[in-house]
Amino acid sequence: MGSAEALSIASDLCKRFEGWSSKPYICPAGVWTIGYGSTCGLDGKPVTRDHRAITREEGDDLLYRDLTKFLIGTLKLCPALVSGDQRLAAITDFSYNLGLGRLKASTLRKRINNQDWEGAKRELLKWVRGGGAILPGLVKRRREEADMLT
Repeated sequence: MGSAEALSIASDLCKRFEGWSSKPYICPAGVWTIGYGSTCGLDGKPVTRDHRAITREEGDDLLYRDLTKFLIGTLKLCPALVSGDQRLAAITDFSYNLGLGRLKASTLRKRINNQDWEGAKRELLKWVRGGGAILPGLVKRRREEADMLT
């Protein structure tokens, strides 16, 4: 398994779509976040308004730590992804963005585990809402993830 390659690809996706902030901010889901979307600092404690600013290197370390956790969780839920770095990276990015709980309960997971890649692409494209509205950034992110499933 080329999980190092999948991590690298997922990291590039996350960096592009999550953006960067050295200081804490509230993400669209209403959660205190820092770096490239990390909700916990290097100490493992949740990010708060008073969290100290971080360096880009610390942000990279946080992202690597978080993506490793999400990649492992994604593989547990979707063992069909074990043989495809692009596919694994795409669904790891999805999980990082929305959480493993959403993947676990989704039709997307069923499509992936049945290796129904066209069906999985259609399912991915449904996950584009935030706060009840379709968000252009999520539309673009899901399209890119879906393209990686082929």
